[in-house]
Amino acid sequence: MTATERGLKARAAAFTVGYLRLLALLNLAAVVSVPFRAEVHEHNGGAYFTPYLATAGLGSAALALWLAVLMRRRKRAAWVFNLLVAGPLFLLFAAALTHDPYRAHVFNWISTLLTGLFVAALILGRPAFTAVGDRSNPRLALAAGAGGLLVSGAVGTLLVGATNRITGATPADLIAYALLRGVSVGPLADRLDAVDAPRWVDITINLLVAVSFLLVLYVCFRAPRGRALLGEDDERRLRELLDRHGERDSLGYFALRRDKAAVFSPSGKAAVTYRVVGGVTLASGDPIGDPEAWPGAIEAWLAEARRHAWTPAVMGASEEAGVIYGRHGLDALELGDEAVVDVTAFSLDGRPMRVVRQAHNRVRRAGYTVRIRRHRDIPGAEMTDLVAKADAWRDGATERGFSMALGRLGDPADGECVMLECHDAEGKPRALLSFVPWGAHGLSLDLMRRDREAENGLTEFLVVELLRRAGEIGVRRVSLNFAMFRAVFERGSRLGAGPALRAWHAVLTFFSRWWQIESLYRANAKYRPGWEPRFLLFEKSGDIPRIGLAAARAEGFLTVPRLPGPVRRTPKAAPGPDDLRLVR
Repeated sequence: MTATERGLKARAAAFTVGYLRLLALLNLAAVVSVPFRAEVHEHNGGAYFTPYLATAGLGSAALALWLAVLMRRRKRAAWVFNLLVAGPLFLLFAAALTHDPYRAHVFNWISTLLTGLFVAALILGRPAFTAVGDRSNPRLALAAGAGGLLVSGAVGTLLVGATNRITGATPADLIAYALLRGVSVGPLADRLDAVDAPRWVDITINLLVAVSFLLVLYVCFRAPRGRALLGEDDERRLRELLDRHGERDSLGYFALRRDKAAVFSPSGKAAVTYRVVGGVTLASGDPIGDPEAWPGAIEAWLAEARRHAWTPAVMGASEEAGVIYGRHGLDALELGDEAVVDVTAFSLDGRPMRVVRQAHNRVRRAGYTVRIRRHRDIPGAEMTDLVAKADAWRDGATERGFSMALGRLGDPADGECVMLECHDAEGKPRALLSFVPWGAHGLSLDLMRRDREAENGLTEFLVVELLRRAGEIGVRRVSLNFAMFRAVFERGSRLGAGPALRAWHAVLTFFSRWWQIESLYRANAKYRPGWEPRFLLFEKSGDIPRIGLAAARAEGFLTVPRLPGPVRRTPKAAPGPDDLRLVR
């Protein structure tokens, strides 16, 4: 296929989207404007007919708008739906033009031409529509359609019966009127002489049907939910890549979360791990493996996204990975910085470390001690007890974490992880920290839990003890928490900060009252770490709100209500640090 042919097919696909958007706007305008609605109805009855989807109803407006969204995402099911409806309609229009009185009206020729152009664009643009849907969609769509029709029909019939100005109407008349009003607010139902309902009832019924129809469309054309999780073979291959290239990214080990899926490069030397949330394929951190093979893994991930009409996004990518992703069409937005401490350069001396030094000394004088072990060295019974205490010390019922959390504790496969256990003077457990390996000589914070009744400064005591004794386990660098918008807090209050930076600083400070964004930055900064920027990567700026919602759901900050159902086991989300109530 030549470049000219590809361009023609792309323009044809774009035309179908533009047509549906225009029809959605015109139908909505006809609902709002009485004169325009009367004009459309006049040209949609008798010897007249209107173009595909031009009916002046909310249902048609909702259908056209939703189909435009789906066609823009190149959904194959939407293409099939449009062709099956618009194709026969065009043939019907063409046949009608061979008879009087239809061919006598110029408007009918225009309607046939517009519908024919839409059908021709569908056929010409067919190669662009390759995104597949979920296999369960048809069954769920039938259930949603039946339920929506039953509810909207029942509510509409009750409203018509309660407001009917004419006596003697039978239940069949009321039901027929409600169903017809669900199709159109025009003169379609005016033929029922036994019913005369107020205008607001007509609009309410039509709106209920439109909402029900949107629900059916959503279920019918929704993207696959990405049920495939990390299998044993995928995990084995990822661990092999981490053994060879794990030093590159502090977040690499979190690719082993089992609520993620993995897609590998053709050579098998690199992989992107992701989770699908709300139609967003959400990757985290850098690709795993050899950087030379990253482009192949990224291309495979993006192809999977296009095939299922998922919105691609990456959370917490490094600058190096951001450049590679950028070559594949993704843009970047700086999220914040990761705090990384060089163990060999860490010291408690000096005025900048005074707060940490005082907290450490106070807890040490109170008799607290810390034990550092690899997970593999902890007996099974002790690990079970630690997991139980971690659950008991969790702040709230919701566990948080995705991009920078492992999502499990005590799994035998994670023997290289490091556990810090803190006991008080009486030997009672009071806190624990768990770190995942970052290559052979690094650690990355995964889990932070503490007893709320324990001494203040316990977190500082644990972190300092790890940094001071890291040589015992061969650790040279430690990745601590991620600080969102760190640069804003660091520079926003300085002399010379511009008005935009000061305004952004004020906004973040205000929201820190609830989410403690600034507190997390201050908690990291006290250890005098190096800062590694992390980025959000996305394809289109208009997708950022959707990506933000998906990220909030994945991290556990936003929970979607679910209908009661059978109890089922689901992978645990990773917990975040309770003392700051933020992830990682």
